[in-house]
Amino acid sequence: MTIIEDAPVAQRTPDVTAHRPAPPHPTGDKPVSSSANRVADLVELREKVQRGPSARATEAQHAKGKLTARERIDLLFDEGTFTEVEGLRRHRATGFGMEAKRPHSDGVITGWGLVDGREVFVYAHDFRIFGGALGEAHATKIHNVMDLAAAAGAPIVGLCDGAGARIQEGVTALAGYGGIFQRNVRNSGVIPQISVIMGPCAGGAAYSPALTDFVFMVRETSQMFITGPDVVQAVTGERITQNELGGADVHTGVSGVAQFAHDTEEECLQEVRFLLSLLPANNRELPPRAVVDDPEDRRTDSLVDLVPAERGRSYDMHRVIEEIADDGEYFAVHERWAGNVICALARMGGQVVGMVANQPSDLAGVLDISSSEKAARFVQFCDAFNIPLVTLVDVPGFLPGVDQEHGGVIRHGAKLLYAYCNATVPRISVVLRKAYGGAYIVMDSQSIGADLTLAWPTNEIAVMGAEGAANVIFRREIAASDDPEGTRARLIEEYQSKLMHPYYAAEHGLVDDVIHPGETRIKLIAALRMLRAKHSALPSRKHGNQPQ
Repeated sequence: MTIIEDAPVAQRTPDVTAHRPAPPHPTGDKPVSSSANRVADLVELREKVQRGPSARATEAQHAKGKLTARERIDLLFDEGTFTEVEGLRRHRATGFGMEAKRPHSDGVITGWGLVDGREVFVYAHDFRIFGGALGEAHATKIHNVMDLAAAAGAPIVGLCDGAGARIQEGVTALAGYGGIFQRNVRNSGVIPQISVIMGPCAGGAAYSPALTDFVFMVRETSQMFITGPDVVQAVTGERITQNELGGADVHTGVSGVAQFAHDTEEECLQEVRFLLSLLPANNRELPPRAVVDDPEDRRTDSLVDLVPAERGRSYDMHRVIEEIADDGEYFAVHERWAGNVICALARMGGQVVGMVANQPSDLAGVLDISSSEKAARFVQFCDAFNIPLVTLVDVPGFLPGVDQEHGGVIRHGAKLLYAYCNATVPRISVVLRKAYGGAYIVMDSQSIGADLTLAWPTNEIAVMGAEGAANVIFRREIAASDDPEGTRARLIEEYQSKLMHPYYAAEHGLVDDVIHPGETRIKLIAALRMLRAKHSALPSRKHGNQPQ
């Protein structure tokens, strides 16, 4: 390889005229367009943009019980860390008086800042400007900040408080929504996307939150719907309020569109910050570890008395999660919807894990349409962002019924099965008590790829309960007996002793170990540490065709 030396610099005769002072200004004063004046203009303009359109508009926002977009941003980010981009952007629409109304920011604030010292991007609709309605410039700002978030590999939060598409700009506003949806999908599973509904979110605007990973809502002040109450009444004759149609409690407890509902914006944004502390910045990173005081070798002997051995008695699975999680702390997702399954983020030994658990105190912990969909979505999210899965199993089966069958329980149950089978993150399951039939298979059994399957000595892993099995297998013998009830009881006990004793699954290699409940936390943390570097590749393909 040849190295070229620096060539000598040619010498030239100094130009004495180059350093002559400029002639004095004709008036003897500073030029009107001096740098100092321009900087002063910039400072004044920025202050005007920061204040917003008017004090009256700010008062009207507060009168509705809502904060302004900038007040929300201040609550979301660490103090003094927010950097705004395109704050001086203005629309270029004409007609309908739009050329006379060109406020800076165009009704949306975009930029980035720090949440607990970690970078996060944001866009926040400013309802004080055009009611937060989306126009061409407004949409372009959102497109740009979404692209920035993807390039930087950092989460993005949308603070939604807008009146839909800006009608004065026509179809260009609708095209702006298309660009947002396309980026929502492109960034799905790449960076965490969080939507926070803090006002109206109607029509096409409601689809973007539905495409993101988590949706937060504020009670009384936020609503989401495709068609509003007036349209509903005109078409169906039904009278309904905005909150009854698409309020926070409706979407977190009935439709399942939103995962979280809070009473105040301050509380809501604090919970958004906490959720972000549990998530990796992107799909190439592991979730952030934390230093915790809870000892990794802490025993959980209280679980022995907490979970009754009798399979017909209920208990609260939340208490099991509290016992095994670091400091008893966990972050429940979709807590008020499909309560028969629990999905939660927690830490164990400082490592973030996703927990999926049947809830015996709600529908006996059965799987049904809603719970299958809820758990499947959560499993897919955890797998996308490298969050290990811990599954706590106590499931009697799928919920029987005409409504379930006609509603597509097969299709929805297959979603959860697909999500687990497709997951490549560390997967550990613990069978606490019942694990019957197809529901046992679906709840991350060893046969569908769980890395480690543990069971308590109270486990019953079987095709169905002993009573049902005996009635099917021995129905003729029972019918022909002089004492049908006595014969049934004897045959049930015989079936249990042969096929449903606590060690049957372990003897046949269906579980890796039967453990003392008091060792549950210790065993799980050890397994998570062992699997931390797990690598599992899927077959080469464009994408799977998962059940819908």
